[in-house]
This record gives sequence, structure tokens and C-alpha cells, in this order.
Amino acid sequence: MIYNLTDHHSIANQFIAELRDSTIQKDAMRFRRNLERVGEVLAYEISKKMNFIPQDTETPLGISTTYIPLNKVVLGTILRAGLPLHQGLLNYFDKAENAFVSAYRQHHKDGTFEINVEYVSCPNLADKTLIIADPMLATGASMDLTIKALRKFGTPAEIHIVTAIASIQGVQYISRKHPNAHIWMGACDEELTAKSYIVPGLGDAGDLSYGAKLQE
Repeated sequence: MIYNLTDHHSIANQFIAELRDSTIQKDAMRFRRNLERVGEVLAYEISKKMNFIPQDTETPLGISTTYIPLNKVVLGTILRAGLPLHQGLLNYFDKAENAFVSAYRQHHKDGTFEINVEYVSCPNLADKTLIIADPMLATGASMDLTIKALRKFGTPAEIHIVTAIASIQGVQYISRKHPNAHIWMGACDEELTAKSYIVPGLGDAGDLSYGAKLQE
């Protein structure tokens, strides 16, 4: 299943527009908060697809029956850019376990790059609902390697991918590589440059959230 948040007009459109706005991006705290809010909205949408069981709650005046989620959730994120989006998901799935993966582009002098995965911290994933956050789904290569790295910790019952901005190519790539994974995105852009940057996109989400980094 593929879900595009901006296909359904809502206040989330404002969050996406502000994430893209080069003037508003100068406020790193607001940028992080907008990523967090996108994560919250998509967490709510994902929750609608979960399994629920009835639970009786005693109030001061009687008993109320409410249906609550049954799924055991693990929230995974690709460091460092995914942290604000991860926090938004965690605000709603506040009982979730958490996993972290460092996957990054190692650029070469000829302009090419390769994806390196150096660190993985993850609980047992067997039969759990795995939700992986990365604000940009460009080529899909980082997400593909992340899913493969996390699957070493058990086979989840289902996989959900959460991203703020995706490219059509990235969505198609992940759909081919992991046809059973669900993709949830804030918006989808058509263009991917020769250097694999999404256009119009929003820039480097990690730098905009936490400051520019030195390149080796």
C-alpha cells in the first residue's frame, strides 16, 4: 500500500510547505518540529490499519469499553536525519520499542557514492509491526539496506516506511524490492537529479535539522 498525505488536503499541507520553504528552513527548531508533526499525522494514519481489541476502563461513574491497538510496534530510524520524524511517531506510539541504523552516502571524487551501514541497534522484531522513518526517500537504496539490516533481528509481521518527501523512483524501487512494505509519505516529487537529489524536495534534512556537517 502507498499513501500520500498531500493527496488528501489537510493542515498537514502547511507542515509540508513550511518544510520546503527556504526562508522558514533557517529556523532549525521549526524545521524539526514540522518533521515531527508530519510523523505524528502519519502515525495516526498508520494506526487506522492496525488490529484492535476491546478494553474496559473504569470511570468515576461506570465502565467504558474502548478499542485499543493490539500491535507490538518497533520504531526504526535512519540516523541522523530521521530523528525528528521518529520523535513524531514516538509521540503517538509511546509504548513502542526502538531501533536505530546509521546509513549514509559515502561520496567519491568522481561524483558517485555508495551507501554504508555501520551501526544497528534493534530489539527482536519477530511478529512485530516495524515502522521505519527517514525524511527523504530518494533512490531508495538506503531504505533497502536498512530493511535488510533490520531483518537480521527477526521477521516482522509487517513493515511500514514513513518519509516526508519521496521521489517516484524511490517509491518504485522499494515497491519492487519489498513489495509487502507499506509506504507512507508526506509528498511525492517527480524529479531525481543525476546526483540523486529530490527536486523540488527540501534540501538536506539532516543539515537543516542539526546544522551543516564537514565533508570528508
